[in-house]
Amino acid sequence: VQLQASGGGLVQAGDSLRLSCAASGRTFSVYAMGWFRQAPGKEREFLSTITSSGRSTYYADSVKGRFTISRDNAKNTLYLQMNNLQPEDTAVYYCAAGRSSTSNDRQYVYWGQGTQVTVSS
Repeated sequence: VQLQASGGGLVQAGDSLRLSCAASGRTFSVYAMGWFRQAPGKEREFLSTITSSGRSTYYADSVKGRFTISRDNAKNTLYLQMNNLQPEDTAVYYCAAGRSSTSNDRQYVYWGQGTQVTVSS
């Protein structure tokens, strides 16, 4: 499956953004999906994951209550709604597909190209 992330941009602190991750192919619905981010000079950070059905989700403490992951299997698209963005959320955001819903990035097989999110104070 090929993944294309979009929706990033430059926003101010307190603003919201919704990221999308469009998947090609007809097998999107069999994959668990995840969102990660990487800030300059930092390691890749897990944000959230969702099961293939969409019934279960899990969040990192750093984004719990502010970010919401969802998916539309009919549209082959994954979403990340991000509210109350802060400067520390500035990073390149990546979507990924894997066989299990996990925070371990090594379990994800397919990765999108990333979309830049910049939050100014």
